[in-house]
Amino acid sequence: MDNQISINMKKALTLLLLTVFMAVLLTGCKKKGDPPLLPPAESFYIDFRNFESGKGVDFSSSGKGVENSNWAFSALVAGYFRIITAATLVVPIATFKVAVDQDNPVFVEEKTWEWSFNATVATVTYKARLVGQIRASDVLWKMYITKEGTGGFTDFLWFEGTSKIDGTGGTWTLNESPTVQQGLLQIDWTKTSSGIGTVKYTYLKTDSFKNSYIEYGKTTGTYDSYYNISYYDGTAFSAMNVEWSSTNYSGRVKCPLWFGDNNWHCWNSNLVNITCP
Repeated sequence: MDNQISINMKKALTLLLLTVFMAVLLTGCKKKGDPPLLPPAESFYIDFRNFESGKGVDFSSSGKGVENSNWAFSALVAGYFRIITAATLVVPIATFKVAVDQDNPVFVEEKTWEWSFNATVATVTYKARLVGQIRASDVLWKMYITKEGTGGFTDFLWFEGTSKIDGTGGTWTLNESPTVQQGLLQIDWTKTSSGIGTVKYTYLKTDSFKNSYIEYGKTTGTYDSYYNISYYDGTAFSAMNVEWSSTNYSGRVKCPLWFGDNNWHCWNSNLVNITCP
């Protein structure tokens, strides 16, 4: 009788342990799930290629009446944002591109994953940790970057942001540098089925340019690319719209504060001023 009881107790204990093990296993699998969808690397990027100084603009003589003044004025204002962001974005863009190419994130804890990798920028190697946490309605991202050697730093939170669960949009906030740890730039982005929809840079640093912004997007028609801009001209903020063709480089600009009217001012594929059609 005692032996039978002992056998039954052992069976019951074995069954209990098996049940607990299966519950833990199933719970662990449920908690792990799939890693969050990474935003596209293009979510950081505004295309400035049509307005680079190498195309022949003389920025010292970009006033009204110059042969290519319409394009040159557009290039000058866009160049402000390109210069402001260039130093800040080089490392974040390079490291995030590497993250996008990684397919082996590590599960950290419930709904949280980490991508760890090295990225080389201008012969300097950075160690990066990208952490993604799935929340109720979005994903929280944080990129920590470490540089060893001269001017080194450890786990600097260079940028953070959120993205929609389905990856169709989000926001990044970039800190200025490891030595100036304050927000410099906010990037708002959207994505369509065919690629990036819009990318907007808003300047955050507390000075005269604070809240200046440039928004870049793609559309259809003769002018398939555009900027919407609000910039500080030294005395006041000015609204400005630029549209251009990504294939033949012709375009047009509207800026009432600069031109003194609400009309479009155009240039042709040689960047020379023309009367708008």
